[in-house]
Amino acid sequence: MKQEKKRRFTLLDVMNLSEADCKKQLAFNRWGDTVSCPYCEHDKCYTTKERYKCAKCRKLFSVRVGTPFEDSKIPLKKWFIAMYFVTHHSKPISSHQLAKDIEVTQRTAWFMLHRIRHTLVDNGLEDKLEGIVECDETYVGGKNRNRHWDKKVPHSQGRSFKDKTPVFGMLERDGKVRAFKVPNTKKKTLEPIIKKHIKKGSKVMTDEYRVYSDLHFDYTHKKVHHNRGQYVVGEAHTNTIEGFWSLFKRGILGIHHNVSRKHMNLYVNEAEYKYNTREMKGQKKFNKILKSDKQLSYSKLTK
Repeated sequence: MKQEKKRRFTLLDVMNLSEADCKKQLAFNRWGDTVSCPYCEHDKCYTTKERYKCAKCRKLFSVRVGTPFEDSKIPLKKWFIAMYFVTHHSKPISSHQLAKDIEVTQRTAWFMLHRIRHTLVDNGLEDKLEGIVECDETYVGGKNRNRHWDKKVPHSQGRSFKDKTPVFGMLERDGKVRAFKVPNTKKKTLEPIIKKHIKKGSKVMTDEYRVYSDLHFDYTHKKVHHNRGQYVVGEAHTNTIEGFWSLFKRGILGIHHNVSRKHMNLYVNEAEYKYNTREMKGQKKFNKILKSDKQLSYSKLTK
């Protein structure tokens, strides 16, 4: 007998959930069959209407306590729709569009998206990249030549970041990417990041930028000279990570149009997450957020 193919998790599945269904799904992904107190982690809890009570510390709590949705008055169903857009769409969604789709204010949608992006930080950061790893830096911001004459920034060409935000990335071929907003692209900034996230002895591919000059002491370092029109020399190239930068910048320029330096790391989190989970099933990516205990308050986000 032919086995029936498992149905995909779609937006219609989210739309058909009631608020009670959303709470049950959140509770199951958090605790499974045994509710655990978020305050003392005791596993003996009782249900009191829509809340729980711990038998040990005697505190009352809802299913939202200790989750990204804590202290939010937005219905869980609207949160679930926003999470679906972030986890299932290859490109990001703007806060203006989300606000229209779920009927909230733009400011609320902006905060919701940032809360979701905050949960997307990879918990496997302690696993070092290895094999062939490409390293490169990029600068996010508008091009000076496209600006009006009275808005042009002098001496902002090349690797200057007067008007841009520097982002550094490391990509393991056929593996994961690590990307971070950085204060600058100096050697003393980038080299410690490389040593922290790339296993010693790996093959590291870079361009000719001088900050990578000492990598040969810890790695097999190969480079291509872009300033000479050289882009591929055997296995040495940075085309894969440049492809990642292209995807990231298309999301910024085409969807968000402008991103502040202050919040850049959250947008980098989203792009990194989408790349690293490119082969993961949709519902698994969705449930990953439901299992998260990462929280972000509005005061911390805006201070």
